[in-house]
Amino acid sequence: MNTPPDRSALLRQMFDAAIAAAQPALCLPRHLPPPPKGRTIVIGAGKASAAMAQALEQHWPGPLEGLVVTRYGYEVPCQRIEIVQAAHPVPDAAGLRAAVRIGRLVNGLTPDDLVIALISGGGSSLLVAPGPGLTLADKQAINTALLSSGSTISEMNCVRRHLSALKGGRLAAACYPARVLTLLISDVPGDRPEDIASGPTVADPSTTAQARAILERYRIAVPPSVERLLDSAEGETLKPGDLRLTNTETRIVAAPQMALEAAAQVAREASLTPYILGDSLEGEARDVGKTLAGIARQVALHGQPFEPPCVLLSGGETTVTVRGPGRGGRNVECLLSMAIALDGLPGVHALAGDTDGVDGAEEIAGAIITPDTLARAWARGMPPRARLDANDGHGFFQTLGDSVVTGPTLTNVNDFRAIIVDGRFNPLR
Repeated sequence: MNTPPDRSALLRQMFDAAIAAAQPALCLPRHLPPPPKGRTIVIGAGKASAAMAQALEQHWPGPLEGLVVTRYGYEVPCQRIEIVQAAHPVPDAAGLRAAVRIGRLVNGLTPDDLVIALISGGGSSLLVAPGPGLTLADKQAINTALLSSGSTISEMNCVRRHLSALKGGRLAAACYPARVLTLLISDVPGDRPEDIASGPTVADPSTTAQARAILERYRIAVPPSVERLLDSAEGETLKPGDLRLTNTETRIVAAPQMALEAAAQVAREASLTPYILGDSLEGEARDVGKTLAGIARQVALHGQPFEPPCVLLSGGETTVTVRGPGRGGRNVECLLSMAIALDGLPGVHALAGDTDGVDGAEEIAGAIITPDTLARAWARGMPPRARLDANDGHGFFQTLGDSVVTGPTLTNVNDFRAIIVDGRFNPLR
């Protein structure tokens, strides 16, 4: 089989289209309401929050003021809304100071005022406000432990909500009786508002008992102060039906499905049939990679369940249980596992990347694999399985020159995966 020479470029075009579809300037303006009688206060947190603030400013007809916190490097210029930068994925003192200021900004509002909350992925770490009796160090330690435990994003955010002074609807309660409009860019499987940045302005059906169970499940040791909070009424979040949430509205302005559909259109224009396998695939990154490789192999060898040439697209958020000393990254771990399972199968190319431009803690979005990925790795003295066992996907792909680097994308609609299967492969030829 003759492999087309431009598949890596096409994969990158699909990834770029997915990111472009979720840009706040494109998707946010149509969701803006008319100005209120009173003040308009803009607050927000997340990797896309600064770009969302900029889009809002450019389309808002009246006066406004506000403060949003975004990840270091994701700042964009705004005239009336202050942009503060803080750390992600482990929170820092800058995020704590911003959270305190946001809480003060929404105090003393009236029913004539409007609060527009700009919330996107990453907000859980950026809007750090420890619950009663907790410290920033407590939140940092638990956050770090959760990130390496293999817990799902939903489980992580359940714990975060119950250890926060602002998440789990508490920020909306601080705005009461003002009207609150929350505009969300979703980065979570299922697009559940309570899981996007741990839901600072929405009701939370989960409980402190569930948060405790998650910590126990992953054997995460916590200090007595955390145990006391989770055993008290102060640790509970706002539940559906809470009167302080009666004047709130929530809208999702961008989500993973939109990004996958944009990538699918690029595939069609390249004369490849796209198939979206799902926008919310979860599980251990290496297991998801192995499963996707199995599907691609079935397509290449048997034309099932899809006839090649085609593109298999998927989104969601995998997890990594850290066991080795490598530089991690759930997308590159998924991709390395996929490459090992494909074992050089001709005509199969793939990309996996995070649409925020940061896979794990690295300023690298993801990587690309080709049929000769494993052969090139062995030639450089890199046993692929050993690198996977070390959780060193970033080191592996950087050495091969196959990393995908976007820089700050100013949005975040979760992970993106594309697998090109060029045609049927007969192993007996």
